[in-house]
Amino acid sequence: MAKIIGMEVLDVRFPTSRELDGSDAMNPDPDYSAAYVVLHTDGGPDGYGLAFTIGRGNDVQAAAIRALAPHVVGRDVPADAAALGDLSRTLVGDSQFRWLGPEKGVAHMAVGAVVNAAWDLAARRAALPVWKFAARMTPEELVSLVDFRYLSDALTEAEALDILRAAEPGRAERVAQLEANGYRAYSTSPGWLGYADAKLVRLSEQAVADGFDMIKLKVGGNLDDDVRRMKLARETVGDDIRIAVDANQRWDVSAAITWMTALAPYDPYWIEEPTSPDDILGHAAIAKALAPIRVATGEHVQNRVMFKQLLQANAISVLQLDAARVGGFNENLAILLLAAKFGVPVCPHAGGVGLCELVRHLSLFDFVAVSASDTDRTIEWVDHLHEHFTDPAVVQCGRYLAPTAPGFSARMHDTTLRRFRFPDGPEWTETASE
Repeated sequence: MAKIIGMEVLDVRFPTSRELDGSDAMNPDPDYSAAYVVLHTDGGPDGYGLAFTIGRGNDVQAAAIRALAPHVVGRDVPADAAALGDLSRTLVGDSQFRWLGPEKGVAHMAVGAVVNAAWDLAARRAALPVWKFAARMTPEELVSLVDFRYLSDALTEAEALDILRAAEPGRAERVAQLEANGYRAYSTSPGWLGYADAKLVRLSEQAVADGFDMIKLKVGGNLDDDVRRMKLARETVGDDIRIAVDANQRWDVSAAITWMTALAPYDPYWIEEPTSPDDILGHAAIAKALAPIRVATGEHVQNRVMFKQLLQANAISVLQLDAARVGGFNENLAILLLAAKFGVPVCPHAGGVGLCELVRHLSLFDFVAVSASDTDRTIEWVDHLHEHFTDPAVVQCGRYLAPTAPGFSARMHDTTLRRFRFPDGPEWTETASE
């Protein structure tokens, strides 16, 4: 049996703040970064994973991942649901490390990076992309991956089995549909808050020409500016294109309602992260006041328990899970099952470093094996940094193409790792010397 013989963690940062790519009302100058983990084995492929951050603090995230090495190095290479479930339970169950969360923040993101690297490794060994590797598991195997502690008041193991068994018929047909047609995407690229009006208009026109049926604008800096930008975007794309808006946690509850009421004449499809991601009742109040405008959140929701409460409180009508925020594929499976139970569509958060690459596997798997639906579902698309990955996400005619390469698509090119490694890569040393 092959073994994991080492775990390497790198601090990789991209200077996206120079062009204000990724800028929003809460994060005006992000340097998109990844705490990047490699599981080295004594034969065959290695496994790759990451936690996404936006610059300072990426070293802290990398240190947290390194702290999990004693649980990983020396283990047999995982090959099936039993091994992947055992690894997740071991990492989450480290009581001393868990104290730093519990099951949230830097500590939990570290668990997610390692768990996702293990899925990448297992899928590479099986010569399958992760979405197909997981979709070939039986309902019983999939349920064995989920930690139902804290969920049973909303989703029982038996209910999860029923959901998965109901989706079994037609799996092969849905795989073929994805391979032929891909999965719907929407574009955030036109809407960064730091962009001038002319750039917003140009990129919005380009998004429609490229086949997207939805774009997203960042809001929350200045109300008059947001009204002007929303009006420009609506005039540019017309009435048939959805426009979502994203406040990135900028507002209190009352401000969210006031601000969105001012934008309502331009028909926003959803308001994303209107307030603190931890404020369940605040989201519920906003959703009630703003209906039929949808409320979406999830990229900073820290675990399955928070998602459970958002769903129980009717606080969201769009669930935006994140591939690298929670405890990896296993916990995201729990979140997909919760969404299916409550009938709420999943439209994942992407962009960042590697999130488009990773999250497409989750949406495709959900369509094949969990929800069996693509109604009102779409994946965020941000068109930068993909060139740094060996299996980059590709969008054509407004749709993600189904990945075919083995693994979870998290591996970066060696040249990228050398150039953008912080603080000693040339991208950073050359800048510091200028």
